[in-house]
Amino acid sequence: MTQNENLANLSKNGVAVWLDDLSRDRIRSGNLQSLVDEHSVVGVTTNPSIFAAAISGSKSYDDQLHAMAVRGVSVEEALRTITGADVRDACDLLAPVAARTGRDGRVSLEVAPSLAHDTDATAAEAAHLWWLVDRPNLFIKIPATVEGLPAITETIANGISVNVTLIFSLERYEAVMEAYLAGLEKRAADPDAGFDGIESVASFFVSRVDTEIDKRLDDAGADPALKGKAGVANAQLAYQACQEVFSSDRWKALEARGASKQRPLWASTGVKNPDYSDTLYLSELIATDTVNTMPEKTMQAFADHGKLGRPVTETYADASAVLEAVVDAGIDLDDVFEVLEEEGVRKFADAWDDLTTSVQEQLQDKA
Repeated sequence: MTQNENLANLSKNGVAVWLDDLSRDRIRSGNLQSLVDEHSVVGVTTNPSIFAAAISGSKSYDDQLHAMAVRGVSVEEALRTITGADVRDACDLLAPVAARTGRDGRVSLEVAPSLAHDTDATAAEAAHLWWLVDRPNLFIKIPATVEGLPAITETIANGISVNVTLIFSLERYEAVMEAYLAGLEKRAADPDAGFDGIESVASFFVSRVDTEIDKRLDDAGADPALKGKAGVANAQLAYQACQEVFSSDRWKALEARGASKQRPLWASTGVKNPDYSDTLYLSELIATDTVNTMPEKTMQAFADHGKLGRPVTETYADASAVLEAVVDAGIDLDDVFEVLEEEGVRKFADAWDDLTTSVQEQLQDKA
């Protein structure tokens, strides 16, 4: 199959193309395979909202729901059986990509959002989901809450690959990288343990930053020219921080023993403001050893008319100036990031609750 030229160019410039969506229909229809064959897709991310939409909008789950209903399984078991099956099938579909690249071909499954502020429960569920799906190209998604950080360390130390999600601030991102390195070092202390197969990405959210800051800029009567710039600038400076951490002597010691660098993953890259280019968060985040996970609509837009912007490594001074101007306009960035984290956890928890209710109702209907 011939790959789309625009997306292939994105990949050639160091940006791994991942799809931010999954459903049983995508897998069974051949849609996901076609995106791999023709749109350079080498990974998949999921979240509770994605599964809620997939399960509530399809009959592909009816037989499985009926079987579980007559067995009288709990709604919690049903949810993990359904989502685990979809993720396992996607892992199998992407296994050739994983074998070819060594780093990609990954599919993410998130711990229950209700555990976001419980370190021990997060680590325990991460281990359970790893066992449940039982595929080496799985990522367990753990939120970058304060309580999530030690769970990340523990999970990495146990040899489980992690996608750290809901990162908004540079400060928290630096803590995430520290948690990853600490996990590798803890594992390295075991002479019988190795780093083979352990990968990690750090999901740095982009468009949600613009949505919140743009609203505050409007409220402050600030220069409209500042709107739509903070999300990209914030991510560009995150890449600078990543380059610093993963060129340190501390990292080099782990790398020499076979550890893999934790890659930045640009998340929330679907453009929410119609006044902005629909490929903004792809074109402006061109950097080696990164991932961009995107909705299919955004992917198709880039396939049609996407252009590569300036490499991120050339943007640091401009990015710093943008954030300084935002602060000078009266925007409290620390508050912005705190609000976004709380909102992110709440939205995923609400989606999980909605999914739980929907599956409970379907189990009752099919009993």
